[in-house]
Amino acid sequence: MKPEEIERMRDEALAAFAAADSLDALQEAKVAHTGGTSPLALANREIGALPPHAKAEAGKRVGQARGAVNKALAARQAELEAERDARVLVEEAVDVTLPYDRVPAGARHPLTTLSERIEDIFVAMGYEVAEGPEVEAEWFNFDALNIGPDHPARGEHDTFFVQTASHSGSAAGSGGTESGVVLRTHTSPVQIRSLLDRELPVYAICPGRVYRTDELDATHTPVFHQVELIAVDEGLTMADLKGTLDHMVQSLFGEGMKTRLRPNFFPFTEPSAEMDMVCYVCRGESVGNPDRPCRTCSSEGWIELGGCGMVNPRVLTACGVDPEKYSGFAFGFGIERMLMFRHNVDDMRDMVEGDVRFTRPFGMEI
Repeated sequence: MKPEEIERMRDEALAAFAAADSLDALQEAKVAHTGGTSPLALANREIGALPPHAKAEAGKRVGQARGAVNKALAARQAELEAERDARVLVEEAVDVTLPYDRVPAGARHPLTTLSERIEDIFVAMGYEVAEGPEVEAEWFNFDALNIGPDHPARGEHDTFFVQTASHSGSAAGSGGTESGVVLRTHTSPVQIRSLLDRELPVYAICPGRVYRTDELDATHTPVFHQVELIAVDEGLTMADLKGTLDHMVQSLFGEGMKTRLRPNFFPFTEPSAEMDMVCYVCRGESVGNPDRPCRTCSSEGWIELGGCGMVNPRVLTACGVDPEKYSGFAFGFGIERMLMFRHNVDDMRDMVEGDVRFTRPFGMEI
């Protein structure tokens, strides 16, 4: 209990606290110098064995030493905690300006969004969206549409025929033309089904996937998407068709767009026409203007969209509709082609290869 021994115990504790460079090291020093077996704790226990006249002085010295040790411990702990908090703020800093979601954003396929936009245009005009099977009977795909048995489109060089159980011996891959079942070559069979299933008048839009025996290249694909429209009512004329086409292209490409009709032939319409729209890039101003050529329309001022016309009376008769009382118009075009026009897509293969670098710029439009 000599004064110099008490001072030595105190100084050792203070030195240990000062040398601690982390909270863990400080905890070890705390146990060693303030715990139940520390030198000052043992010295405090020995006070009881001293003579009465020596207890007061020894207790004062030990108490002062222990107080200094506890004060130094608290001060050093505060310093180390402050250092830890400052370090955490630097090492674990969070940049709140970064995107909260680090998962790359996905995208809907532009063919889907464009198809839905076209549907919305016609639904707003009072049309229904009609659907039908992609594996179709020849009668719906050809016969009901006035496409006769000798028509070139009914050959295997244009159409995928599906092999059925009753024709299992047919040529592999094609199924044989005698199977009577095809992968639909257009969405026109849905028009036939709409006339058969619905009460007149009928106003229907028919989008969907179709199949042709084309090679995959920059402008063709064996599987593509079409949208066709049919309207059958009393008193419909080519003027109604023209107005509908004008409204469609203005809704898709902006105000001022218009269409024109060029005579053509399709078995399922009479009269028939090819429909063109004003070039959406030059708006026809490149025609006869060598100073402003247009690559999109080759300076012709017009871009071909697809086929149209008044529904052939034979088609109406095949569906049980009286052609003397009702008339109708129809048109159809490829959605891939429309996508290429609207967004300057150069290669149709980009639409089918599944590369997210193509779809992501179109975003998640709903």
